[in-house]
Amino acid sequence: MIASGLVSVTFRQLSPSEIVALAVRAGLDAVEWGGDVHVPPDDATKAAEVGRLTRESGLRVASYGSYYRVGEGQPFEPILAAAQALGAPSIRVWSGAVSSASATEADRERVAADFARIADLAAKEKIAVACEFHDGTLTDDAPSVLAMLGRVGRPNVHSYWQPRHGKPVGTGLEEIASLAPVLSNLHVFQWWPTAAERHPLAEGKDRWRAFLQAAAKVPGDRFALMEFVLGDSPDQFLADAAVLRELIAEVG
Repeated sequence: MIASGLVSVTFRQLSPSEIVALAVRAGLDAVEWGGDVHVPPDDATKAAEVGRLTRESGLRVASYGSYYRVGEGQPFEPILAAAQALGAPSIRVWSGAVSSASATEADRERVAADFARIADLAAKEKIAVACEFHDGTLTDDAPSVLAMLGRVGRPNVHSYWQPRHGKPVGTGLEEIASLAPVLSNLHVFQWWPTAAERHPLAEGKDRWRAFLQAAAKVPGDRFALMEFVLGDSPDQFLADAAVLRELIAEVG
């Protein structure tokens, strides 16, 4: 089943209470809280407050969007503590700091070892870890995700998916199918054909219908999370959220 949500970093300029109010107004189900502004990892008290605010407003915490770079020597324990206080079921992380094409074997081994370490720590708290599907990391396409998560070998490690800029719909459908055993949440945006060109989600309605139909076939529950809208506009977000809700209702 796919539920809808908002990635809080879409509106870094808004407070957590404003983010919640906007998500409620949009009729969404959840919020992925970012660790850079809204729920910093060094403030478990604030994390608990944001989690309470989210749930009291009838929303769910989809995940904790950390900026932890796996294998780069950052402390993970404060991030885990914030996720616990927030009540997040999973923590989103970044797979190192180099692309899969330029990584050395030492890079892969270092990142995999740290992935296993943080996954074991998170598992003790019944929290999953999910990697960002992103350029400039060791999980920048479907084969690299499967290779890395195969090395890690932990059942609580998963992968997000988002469309890669300029790639045809068929590529995205192949990626979703390939990632099915490890698929976590989806980041939803209509940037086309580059990250510098944002459009209303309605302009990508057919594209996103196909992506969501493919994700709906994958067993398990996940969130389709709105991220970064045209002009960073709350009004545009509300329009895009209506499109997302319509598409989720269509795919079932």
